[in-house]
Amino acid sequence: MDEYLGLTAFLESAWQELNAPDADRRHFCLDAISDVLETGRLTQNDAERSVERLVAVAFSDEGYPVREASLHAACTAATHYELPYQVVKPLAVGASGFEPLLLTYVLAILGSTHDQAALPIVQRFHNHPHPEVRREVEEAVHELRWSGEPSSQ
Repeated sequence: MDEYLGLTAFLESAWQELNAPDADRRHFCLDAISDVLETGRLTQNDAERSVERLVAVAFSDEGYPVREASLHAACTAATHYELPYQVVKPLAVGASGFEPLLLTYVLAILGSTHDQAALPIVQRFHNHPHPEVRREVEEAVHELRWSGEPSSQ
């Protein structure tokens, strides 16, 4: 079997297992998805589809560990793929609803898009009460200003 087909088959198997009733098993599946994304070997299209699914899990009624694992995996993808703002835009829209640790992932993902459309969303959290969030705001703003990419809204 071709290496890429094996990688995508493993990824699809992990997505299927995400329907398991056990939260620990779902968390494990998300870790496996993160591992695949970390390889950087998926096509851009496959990576974007995976991130869209991860974003949906982050907004689900799942427990905190599963939602955290989904955002961690999306953050991993953002370090290995150039994610368009449109793919992660739901995170921008719902950013205010995330707990502080999860919000740090959201801000990192938004910053990695290098799209100026994310800048006002990130800057809204400049005075957040949690220092980790404020640090991530600074890093994301730096990333967004450094790139200066035009908005693709």
